[in-house]
Amino acid sequence: MEFPCGKKLSNNASQRTPKVFILLALTLIILGIIPLHYTSKWYSATNLANHESEKSSTYHIEEMEIKIMDDETCDISIGEWIPNPDGPYYTNTTCWAIHEHQNCMKYGRPDTDFLKWRWKPKGCELRIFNPFQFLDIMRNKSLAFVGDSVGRNQMQSLICLLSRAVYPIDDSISPDENFKRWKYVDYNFTLATYWSPFLVKMKEADADGPTKTGLFNLYLDEADDKWLSQIEEFDYVIFNGGHWFTRCSVYYENNQLVGCRYCGLPNVTDLPSTYGYQKAIRTVLRTINNLEKFKGITFVRTFAPSHFEGGEWNKGGNCVRRKPFISNETSLEGLNLELYTIQVEEFKAAEKEGKKKGKRFRLLDTTQAMLLRPDGHPSRYGHWSNENVVLYNDCVHWCLPGPIDSWSDFLLHMLMFEGRRSHEEKLQFMKQ
Repeated sequence: MEFPCGKKLSNNASQRTPKVFILLALTLIILGIIPLHYTSKWYSATNLANHESEKSSTYHIEEMEIKIMDDETCDISIGEWIPNPDGPYYTNTTCWAIHEHQNCMKYGRPDTDFLKWRWKPKGCELRIFNPFQFLDIMRNKSLAFVGDSVGRNQMQSLICLLSRAVYPIDDSISPDENFKRWKYVDYNFTLATYWSPFLVKMKEADADGPTKTGLFNLYLDEADDKWLSQIEEFDYVIFNGGHWFTRCSVYYENNQLVGCRYCGLPNVTDLPSTYGYQKAIRTVLRTINNLEKFKGITFVRTFAPSHFEGGEWNKGGNCVRRKPFISNETSLEGLNLELYTIQVEEFKAAEKEGKKKGKRFRLLDTTQAMLLRPDGHPSRYGHWSNENVVLYNDCVHWCLPGPIDSWSDFLLHMLMFEGRRSHEEKLQFMKQ
């Protein structure tokens, strides 16, 4: 036998040829099996390319094939905002889900630089949200947002990001805009929102109240039935809250008056807003831990600070900065720090208790990232200049598109690890 180069193969070599081919065949078989064994760690670029449309033309093919990092220990909550020339990934003309008061481009915001940043965690990468990958993960599943209007802000951001792949249909069972359900038919994925700004049972005692923002009776040890009666059917639930707890409220526990916040009622103890907030968060998480039929995953999305400067929200305060802070330019302090600390402490306590019952809790920690984005709010660009609105300079909510879109980056990152993490927790629970 001769090679193409003309050298003869020796008789000994000729006898070894079948063995060589056998070894080569075995090697090819092994190499073929290994990728099949680890397919869960890859998302196919080919599949994404087949899905490609004009809506998602800003994607780069190299970003579409996503390998989940083996190292899950990176803390994505700590980092900096870095330039991202590819943003934004939708506009107010390509997405119909934007709430009027967050539609900053429609109402004349003149700058666009605030759209050109992405969150870079310290020590690792956070991939830009990929709608096709998210929808594949959420196939045959359901996700609910429970909380205040910032939670609704997050849901609408997610809808806009997903619109580059597909739009949902309205599947609401109520005409109330505060309780919406959307269905992604091709993926059998349901998205819902439950407006519950205090998370616990609430009754409006006075539409005006001492400060013209209402007076509310809060039953701090009773979860709000508006979400409690619906939540067991969902695979994922994201809770948020905080901003409403600075309003004038009367606190009840065991149906007994225990105090209030700025209520002005005689012989009633004035308590800090953090008192009501801690009780409410504790009630929500304890309720989840006691729901026998709820088998889903509970996310606690941490508090997103507002950025009023030069005064309070109703005393001329505004947010006029036009670029992010870097991490050493500001710090979490005051009420923002207190609310965040309460969330983390109550989350840890609930997570510890939940592990005894097979419950799963996750902390969606976006606080540090959003603390650094004073430039991302609507300010006066959430309405026409001559409109009479309660929050004229809005430094609480977030422009769409805008920095809040990064929350979907956080969420997708966590979901990519969820299968392995849930499996490990299930094994630990079974060993108890």
